[in-house]
Amino acid sequence: MAASGMVPTETTPFVLGRATGDLAEAAAKLAGEIGSVPVETVLAQANRTAGTTAGTGAIGDMRPEPSPWYAFDDGDQGTTDWYPQGLTGSDDSGALPAPAFLVSWYFKPEAGERGIRVTFLDPGTLKYRHALLVLADLDGSYRPIDIHAGGIALHGGLLHVADTVRGLRVFDLAGILDLRTAQDDLGDGTRVGRHDGKFHAFGYRYVIPQTDFWRVAQPGPRFSFVSIDRSTETPQLVTGEFRDTDPEGWVARWDLDLAGGEPNDAYVLGHPRIQGAVSRDGRWYLSQGAGSTANGKLLVYEDGTLDTRPYPIGPEDLTVQDGRLWSVTEFRNKRAIFAVPF
Repeated sequence: MAASGMVPTETTPFVLGRATGDLAEAAAKLAGEIGSVPVETVLAQANRTAGTTAGTGAIGDMRPEPSPWYAFDDGDQGTTDWYPQGLTGSDDSGALPAPAFLVSWYFKPEAGERGIRVTFLDPGTLKYRHALLVLADLDGSYRPIDIHAGGIALHGGLLHVADTVRGLRVFDLAGILDLRTAQDDLGDGTRVGRHDGKFHAFGYRYVIPQTDFWRVAQPGPRFSFVSIDRSTETPQLVTGEFRDTDPEGWVARWDLDLAGGEPNDAYVLGHPRIQGAVSRDGRWYLSQGAGSTANGKLLVYEDGTLDTRPYPIGPEDLTVQDGRLWSVTEFRNKRAIFAVPF
């Protein structure tokens, strides 16, 4: 055991301001035209199947191996367009009717930008489906959100998505829109938005408009990952920053309603390449990446000491579900959702 690298720091640089603007109004207008469906409907209409063996290259030399292990299908393993980043689930939400995981992805090519998406996965059936996250406009159309989406956390029906340079975008899962309720087909798979009275979403059936925004002052700290600590008397939202080569990234905790916008506490992480963080029962759990070919590490802090544990290749965001710690791996042919014990 070694001395912890985490040290307290000032909270004022991380203050968030609410910037809802016309987001909620535009999303409601779009929902009134298309019609919304609950999460369970999306899961019931899942069109892809996860496996328990694909993507196992991410395990590398980790022993014992993580379990359970849910790998994305061949198409999602092999694509160089989309990369998974964030992970949350029904335990975070406290409101979903059945167990589920949600995963955020960002579109990597600059040419043909298609924004960000979220995956809904049923761990009981291993069925899953992607939905496109969008910005609704007051004119009744919508457009992709061209950012590097990071970590995610689901509180009730509100999905918080890390926007690297701006803060936290919020999407209300009560407003999942099913294009099939408005028209007979999914439109042109190369287009997005409303064109000539028809809706398009790059071939996706479901779109979810942004409804709220918590922004950090510019220039300001970067937001990379998000989680929820439900082990405290008052649950808290956890978010922080990835830095590639220096240890000066940060992590902070807010009240879940983000009232006042200032975090309750904040820390300098003391390690580079931190991809996700969870606080639980007085401990901090940090996922640390090491590139696309080397195993990462799980760093566990308690009472000022550090315990380093083996972890898969390419670990990202962290979440808690079924009393275990879960993460998602990002690299091509090494993409899976997996659990380890606390």
